[in-house]
Amino acid sequence: MSVNVSNSVVKRSNGSDLCLGEYTGKVLLIINLASRCGFTRQYAGLQKLQDDYGAEGLKVLGFPCNDFGNQEPGTVEKIQEFCSTVYGVNFEIFDKVSALENKSAPYDLLTQSEPFEEIAWNFEKFLIDKKGYVIGRYKSGIEPDDAGLVSDIVSALNT
Repeated sequence: MSVNVSNSVVKRSNGSDLCLGEYTGKVLLIINLASRCGFTRQYAGLQKLQDDYGAEGLKVLGFPCNDFGNQEPGTVEKIQEFCSTVYGVNFEIFDKVSALENKSAPYDLLTQSEPFEEIAWNFEKFLIDKKGYVIGRYKSGIEPDDAGLVSDIVSALNT
């Protein structure tokens, strides 16, 4: 079963709603973020993906999440400041979400995609094709520069 997230409405960091369908025609990489996690260093690699492939249609979308070890306790403003100051992040960071109980969009749909399991930790990544379908899921330990992930992004951009 392939899940489509196009109708998912998410909250931007300023509180306004955004329908992910507005990104139709773009390839999305959706990540649940945490600024106090052992994987926090991945911010730099995620920004590099945005820099390297953004002009070709990749959009990295970050969703701060405090569900795992309380590793994202700050406000969205503090999170954005940290990410831009420490890692030079300029990809979009949305409002905080829940990826476990009472799941926020888009995680209510993302966890319905194969392999049909809950998010295990911070920095889990979902690759979404140009039509809004989930085409890949990558565990936290998969670095943004992983050859398989990059290959899947390039393939999705060329489809």
